Amino acid sequence: MEERKFDAVLIGAPHHVYYFTSHWTQPQHLSAFVLFPDGRSILITANTPNKAAAADDVRSYEANLFSTLRDDQPWELGMMVAAIFREKGMKNIGVDASIVTSQVVLNYCEPAEPIDEDIFQMRRVKDADELELMMRAIACCGAMYERAREIIEPGIPEVRVYAELQAAAVEAAGEPLSAYLGNDYACGVPGGPPRAGHAAGDGQLYILDVGPVFRGYFSDNARTIAVNRKPTDAQYAAWEVLRDCLGLVEMNAKAGTPSYHLWEWINDHLKKNGQPELTHHLGHGVGLNPHEYPHLNPEWDDTLMAGEVFTAEPGIYGEALAGGIRLENQYLVTATGVVRLTDFPLGLV
Repeated sequence: MEERKFDAVLIGAPHHVYYFTSHWTQPQHLSAFVLFPDGRSILITANTPNKAAAADDVRSYEANLFSTLRDDQPWELGMMVAAIFREKGMKNIGVDASIVTSQVVLNYCEPAEPIDEDIFQMRRVKDADELELMMRAIACCGAMYERAREIIEPGIPEVRVYAELQAAAVEAAGEPLSAYLGNDYACGVPGGPPRAGHAAGDGQLYILDVGPVFRGYFSDNARTIAVNRKPTDAQYAAWEVLRDCLGLVEMNAKAGTPSYHLWEWINDHLKKNGQPELTHHLGHGVGLNPHEYPHLNPEWDDTLMAGEVFTAEPGIYGEALAGGIRLENQYLVTATGVVRLTDFPLGLV
């Protein structure tokens, strides 16, 4: 704020508000956080002020009228913030990209500058409490894979697999989860949501790429299961190559490593072992968003930082594999290497 000479910054995206204040904005509600250069702040929450949040001045607006959600919440909240800025004579304002800030910009015609990139960079290094929540989400993944190995067999509907795994995750969390339980639940194909009328086939591979979200923090990892528990020689050989890819990541990743170098090393390893090149990113950061910095992707030029969490998810796909295989682990970056956060089995059976 000092460098960019902001009189205030306004944050309205729910995950950004949560990051700075610990206030979790409920679905269908909105909130706003205003920070001033002297460090003081105002938080506006739906219906009742959240006095437990980390803000100096906590206010509220009416998001429900006689129990009915208001459709004009963005306008109401935006007008409240605009009034604060007028009262204090704010001239230069930094804003994130959100429906709340759009209303303030419309109703308060002073210059506004984007700050999302600054916030995303701040969020890269995870604090201890963030890691604790992420590990709770990863534990839900473990429960999902354990249940998957119990129920997957030829003929099981994809929708039932999804429902059973969702139940396992919620029970492991001990409370409702925060977002849709992505990502891939389709059998015999590289990925996709569960399909009505589709069942797991004998001889197919079932890619399960799951990402339960605990109190706002995402997990994301993948396992592949042979539906009949009898992988072919080609399927097992491809699995071995991908297992070794993860080993290469664990040997070479550390703070200071260019993330696209990891993509190139793994892509070269696949080609040297007679496998197809990568058709997607090698991985990505995880946190309050499912995809964050760093991007293990040749389209970005990120460098790994100590304290951030990323996934590595090499995959091999094709008809010869009856779908394909993807293996994905999550890692915490340190100055000297990485710590693997996912300790559940990688095997096909």
